[in-house]
Amino acid sequence: MVHNFLTSSRLLNQFKKALGLPISYSLCICDSKLHSMKNMNAEVASSLYTFSSNAEPGSIDSVSGSENSYTSSVSVKSTPEIEKKYVHNVYDAIAPHFSSTRFAKWPKVASFLSSLPAGSLILDAGCGNGKYLGFNRDCFFIGCDISPPLIKICADRGHEVLVADAVNLPYRTDFGDAAMSIAVLHHLSTENRRRKAIEELVRVVKRGGFVLITVWAVEQEDKSLISKWTPLAERYVEEWIGPGSPRARSPSSITLESIPECELSGSGEQLEVSQEHSTEDIQETPDLTNQNQNVLDVEDDKNMNNKQEYFVPWHLPYHRAEISGASAHALATGLATKDDKKGAVVYNRYYHVFREGELERLISGINNAKVVERFYDKSNWCIILEKTL
Repeated sequence: MVHNFLTSSRLLNQFKKALGLPISYSLCICDSKLHSMKNMNAEVASSLYTFSSNAEPGSIDSVSGSENSYTSSVSVKSTPEIEKKYVHNVYDAIAPHFSSTRFAKWPKVASFLSSLPAGSLILDAGCGNGKYLGFNRDCFFIGCDISPPLIKICADRGHEVLVADAVNLPYRTDFGDAAMSIAVLHHLSTENRRRKAIEELVRVVKRGGFVLITVWAVEQEDKSLISKWTPLAERYVEEWIGPGSPRARSPSSITLESIPECELSGSGEQLEVSQEHSTEDIQETPDLTNQNQNVLDVEDDKNMNNKQEYFVPWHLPYHRAEISGASAHALATGLATKDDKKGAVVYNRYYHVFREGELERLISGINNAKVVERFYDKSNWCIILEKTL
């Protein structure tokens, strides 16, 4: 019992230090109704400010970096409507169901966390339901996510978490030993916002600290998955932050189907669809029809690889939709649609899928970090960074 008390006290002190709070100052992070959490997020996370460790409670110091090191334009900090409607609102509505499908640990992430020294303080930015928080029992974890319902799930499980924006983390510079962003950056709709999120991850870790980032790849192992996504008709640039909905390509050109959420891969963040492959006899004589079809398939592959902006559907079963009034509102406002055949409310989630080398290109302008490992695994591009300055 004494050991547990000391461990909890040390974790709380680490969490306070991360926020720049004096150790003697008490702060309630996880209010059950999330009111204090939202207030803190609005006051602290909205302007890249943090509490100073040697200042009186309530005073704030700016922690923004130099213009050369950190992107600070207002447009980067302003959340585009496409993200509000098709990321934030969607995950708020599907949080309980989404959480029920997120329990398996990705081996690459588990390996990264297990490799960190005992006593390390780790930030999971975009922690979702917190499935990685506390994975390495010798380390201390804190998490944040933009979705209050997901953060409540984490808080109810006893994790140290708060609501925060990935491009505007409310933590002190150089506080952590490691940080990670698992399947988060692909929900940011502009290149500058994606770069800013990486800069923030690097900012909050100490010199010599590590950052793990994973994103969905254009180069999917199962190309049939992409046919179930709806490509956007146009690419939204940073200047587009006003109201309105993005235009999707005509549904007549593609069939919107479900990605079965319950078929969760035990080793990856994405959901895999099982397929039955029929065996056909190999014909010795050329078949002109098959040749033409092969040409079309190649052209389709090229077209898929040229697109990076998609709506990816999430099917929320009717019996789960009744849990939250958010689904009724989403249906009334057109954010979601009903699929009576599948018995589900269908939400579209915005994704920017990454090309090979795109993560490295984003990092090339960050002077205080270097890539120490890059890999492709389970249709994800992944990198590990080390902070050098």
